[in-house]
Amino acid sequence: MDHIFTATGLLLLFEWLIRLGFILYIPRKRAPSSAIAWLLVVFLLPEFGILLFLFLGSTKLSRHRQKIQKYLNALIEKSVKRLPNSVEVSERYQSIVDLSQNLGKMPLSVGNSVRILPDYNKAIQDITLQIDEATEFIHLEYFILAYDATTQPVFEALERAVQRGVTVRVLFDWFGSRKQQRYRYMKRELTRIGAQWHMILPLRVGKHYNRPDLRNHRKIVVIDDTVAYLGSQNMIDRTYHRKDHIVYDELVVALSGPVVRQCDALFASDWYSETNEDLRALVDPVKRPIAFHDGTVKAQVVPSGPGYQVLGNLQLFAQLLYTAQKRVVITNPYFIPEESLMVACKSAAQRGVEVILINSEVIDQIGVGYAQRSFYEELLEAGVKIYLHKAPVLLHSKHLTIDDDIAVIGSSNMDIRSFALDLECVVTLYDQGVVKELEKVQERDLKNSRLLTLKVWKTRPLRHKFLESIMRLTSALQ
Repeated sequence: MDHIFTATGLLLLFEWLIRLGFILYIPRKRAPSSAIAWLLVVFLLPEFGILLFLFLGSTKLSRHRQKIQKYLNALIEKSVKRLPNSVEVSERYQSIVDLSQNLGKMPLSVGNSVRILPDYNKAIQDITLQIDEATEFIHLEYFILAYDATTQPVFEALERAVQRGVTVRVLFDWFGSRKQQRYRYMKRELTRIGAQWHMILPLRVGKHYNRPDLRNHRKIVVIDDTVAYLGSQNMIDRTYHRKDHIVYDELVVALSGPVVRQCDALFASDWYSETNEDLRALVDPVKRPIAFHDGTVKAQVVPSGPGYQVLGNLQLFAQLLYTAQKRVVITNPYFIPEESLMVACKSAAQRGVEVILINSEVIDQIGVGYAQRSFYEELLEAGVKIYLHKAPVLLHSKHLTIDDDIAVIGSSNMDIRSFALDLECVVTLYDQGVVKELEKVQERDLKNSRLLTLKVWKTRPLRHKFLESIMRLTSALQ
């Protein structure tokens, strides 16, 4: 019997030593909300919590990949530092430009042209037409790449490009794409047409192990030095082949000018991460001078992700909100703000800035949907206007405008996943004409949305409030 008590006592002592050790370790370089959530799991369910933390506790890529990222940061910085860029910017822009360059190593680029593509199928058609004009290379990178009736013309255009001697390189996220219909067929087609293709972040063990839910969420297309596409849209049918009624609205931006080289530098870094093939010669402005472009738009690409030591997209969004003077319009499907972003939103509204958040009525991810709705009441009380786009459309576009002269478009959601776990990419555009074009899209979306009022929101069912609280807590486990 004494042996039993001794064994039990040693086990309890061991568990408490582990708990105390985790109190010291978990809060280090981790948001307080995340640290508290993890500690609750460890203390309430020690065995399960410890295993879960060991499996999912780190938000960073493997040490091997972090070393690669440091090398790539230097590569990007060196490759683009001699690109045409603005010598002087207004005081209003300077803090954003400096922060963005420090975060992603990309300078402000001048002399660009921009086209906003808010129509799902027309954006794919536009990409297809540009692929047919390619003469040197085509680079495609998607979180989800699928072969279906909507995307088939793209694959056919890639085949024609290969046949005329164009080099085609394709990257797709392993987890995001493997769930799609005809996944194996899609890979066979890429091989058959002669494209060079690789999966991003496939599941590996050993020194190459990465937390399995770290993903590359970027959507990048670069065609020669002519045009680059960034945005929220994956290369898949608008229905995502769902069995319910939901369809997706997206937004893509087509870029021409020196900023195209920045987009290609980012693709080159992701390509190197998966293949060890160095494409630096393609993005080096000395070896391959950039042709003059007479555009007028200032643009700056900002990459972010778990390979970086800071949450770059989060810092950029917060800084933009603090810069706002008159109006902010945020269009984003998954809005689960980290504390600093929540403060920035509320502060903007409370100092008299009109802050508008366009979300969706429908939810395609139950946990995320309830988690983001847990913030509505606090936002509404601060004066933020929340519009819910009417079903069956899920507004999957990801963009925001600051006053009448700054726009941000890209792949990044405004949630913990996009801030800490996903590789993302946005482009900041400093131009009143671009903002006016984006405002047309915003007005269209607002007309198809309903304004949410605090009085109505408070009457939602108690079970919804309960689910919101649970999902808000679990959203911090990152």
